[in-house]
Amino acid sequence: MSVPFITIEGPIGVGKTSLSNAVSEHFTYHLLKEIVDENPFLGKFYEDIEEWSFQTEMFFLCNRYKQLSDIKKYLAGEHKPVVADYHIFKNLIFAKRTLQHAEYEKYESIYNILTADMPVPNMVVYLHASVDTLMKRIAKRGREFEKNITREYMEQLAVDYNEFMQHFIKTHPEIPVIQLNGDEIDFVENKFDLQDVLQIIEQKLQQRSTQ
Repeated sequence: MSVPFITIEGPIGVGKTSLSNAVSEHFTYHLLKEIVDENPFLGKFYEDIEEWSFQTEMFFLCNRYKQLSDIKKYLAGEHKPVVADYHIFKNLIFAKRTLQHAEYEKYESIYNILTADMPVPNMVVYLHASVDTLMKRIAKRGREFEKNITREYMEQLAVDYNEFMQHFIKTHPEIPVIQLNGDEIDFVENKFDLQDVLQIIEQKLQQRSTQ
C-alpha cells in the first residue's frame, strides 16, 4: 500500500484549509498548505483579472511546484502520510477561465513539464457548496484581497470546479474521491459534522489498506 497522500479541494471559501488542519491533527499527518497571502499579484488580480491573470497563475504554479517537490521526502523518504489543502490541478481550473487562449497554451505546456514527476494524491476530498454559502464564508474571514471577488466570478468558478471534478472522477477511477456538500455540513462550527467527515475519511483509508 502506498503512503496516504490526501488532497482537499473545492472553490474559494469552501473550507479546504480548516478541514486539512483537522485531518492533519486527527491522523497525525504532515500538513501541506498552499501559499495564498504571499502572492503579490492576487490583490491586483481581483481588481483587473485580464491584466494580472498570467502573473498570478505563474506565481501559484511555481510555488506549488516547489512545495510538492519538498514533500517527496515525507512520502518517499520518511514514508509519512501527507494531507494538502489543494491539488495542483486547480491551476488549470483557474488558468483556463482567466487566461487568453494563447497564454493558456503556453501555461499548460509549462504546467505539464513541471508536474510530470510530481507526487500524485491517492485520495481526494472534494468540498462544494452553493454560491450563497461561499460568499458568506469569504466575507466572514475578511481577507483584504478577497473583497473584490464578485458573485459572478464565484458562480462561474463553482461551475468550473464541478465540471472539472466530474471529469477527474471519470478519468481517474483509481483515485477515490469523497464529495461533501458544504450546505449540508459545517465541520468548522459543528464538531459532530467534523467527526462524521473524519469517520468517512478513516473508512476510505481502511479500504485502501486492504487493497
